[in-house]
Amino acid sequence: MAALTPQKKNDFSQGSIPRNIMGLALPMTAAQLVNVLYSLVDRIYLGRLPGSSHLALTGIGITMPIISIIMAFANLCGTGGAPLCSIDRGKGDDEDAERIMGNAFALLLLLGVVLTAVFLIWKEPILYLFGASDATFPYADGYMTIYLTGTLFVMISLGMNPFISAQGFGRTGMFTVVLGAVVNIVLDPIFIFDFGLGMGIRGAALATVISQGLSAIWVLWFLLGKRAILRLRLPFIRLNLNQTKEIVALGLSGFCMNMTNSLVQVVCNATLKVYGGDLYVGVMTIINSLREVFFMPVHGMNNGAQPVEGYNYGARLYGRVRESIRFAGALTIGYAGFFWAVAMLFPELLIRIFNSEPEIIAAGVPALRIYFALFIPMSLQTAGQSAFVGLSRAKQAIFFSLFRKVVINAPLTVILPALGMGATGVFVAEAISQLVGGLACFVTMCLTLYRPLCFLKDGEEPPAKWRH
Repeated sequence: MAALTPQKKNDFSQGSIPRNIMGLALPMTAAQLVNVLYSLVDRIYLGRLPGSSHLALTGIGITMPIISIIMAFANLCGTGGAPLCSIDRGKGDDEDAERIMGNAFALLLLLGVVLTAVFLIWKEPILYLFGASDATFPYADGYMTIYLTGTLFVMISLGMNPFISAQGFGRTGMFTVVLGAVVNIVLDPIFIFDFGLGMGIRGAALATVISQGLSAIWVLWFLLGKRAILRLRLPFIRLNLNQTKEIVALGLSGFCMNMTNSLVQVVCNATLKVYGGDLYVGVMTIINSLREVFFMPVHGMNNGAQPVEGYNYGARLYGRVRESIRFAGALTIGYAGFFWAVAMLFPELLIRIFNSEPEIIAAGVPALRIYFALFIPMSLQTAGQSAFVGLSRAKQAIFFSLFRKVVINAPLTVILPALGMGATGVFVAEAISQLVGGLACFVTMCLTLYRPLCFLKDGEEPPAKWRH
């Protein structure tokens, strides 16, 4: 029997839905978890610097909103373009899918150059605005200056990797981040500590830049090679106004999620600086690090479902789309429940991964329990938004990205501490937003997307307002 071509092998209209989703979700989840190691390992090592661990950890936490902004622009192109490619693949229009991918790549390069220039020019006022003090600024400045030289690497590796996974090459996409993370883990102690180069926080940034550069090279090597179903072709690497609008419209969900995360981090750091000082900014750095670890499997499961949902939607196989949404939702709840239990049962152990100073432990344990108390409802927001994005329903996905963080979380982060809750109010604000925002998004998805799909028969034209 002849071997299956990549096109046939990655036909998501065939075979078991759970197997199709898990075939992408497991490597994508592993990739998401490993991707966290880029910054997580930096924070673990810096939390153990002799004599300055507290300030170094807080300093790197102040840079997190800038990193989130860079990731937001990468996601704008990646999460906006990859689902459109999946839909076009389902329709059998590979050339249009390649044009979208080329357009996304050109947009990534442009945005990367602009972001590098903006943050390098206005670095000092931005870091102070984001919560730096005179004691922590040197650490934040040292890390950020070197990190920004690798912005283009971040944009390419993070923004183009979804186009690999969208073609069904989940393991290849996983290797993109595994490669960078392994190199980062090896280089960090060499560059940071005195027994190596002894560069301190600058060494952590340099290790990250080198790692991301290798990941970017890997992504380009694959997308330019013969193994890819959809390839980066030079004639398609240019900006087209209509395609850019489509990519941006759909990518705004992931963009807004990262940008609002950045906004909330800035508001949290500024508020905690007033009500708790540098100590609580350090605690929030640890909690945000753990949130990244806890939340990445949720993202990975749902990102694995998106190509399957989009492909079958493009092929007008609505029964398979509904099954994909149900399966992804069940996975999300299961994983979120597990990680919630870990956070509630072992908060001190989790904090000690980063820092074991008694003041950090005393402040961090109750804060962590409050922050993650309603983690399961928050994960439902990801399940709902994933379905919206997978089926090119951009407006709903964007609305709920903004609703939880901007409408609920950010205002409460300022109001609750001022009402007498102090630093604790910052963590309570997050828990409230998780409950309200998560349930609102998931219920809306069920009523406005999943339920109408139940009335469509396979092969029928979708409603005009849903058409890509």
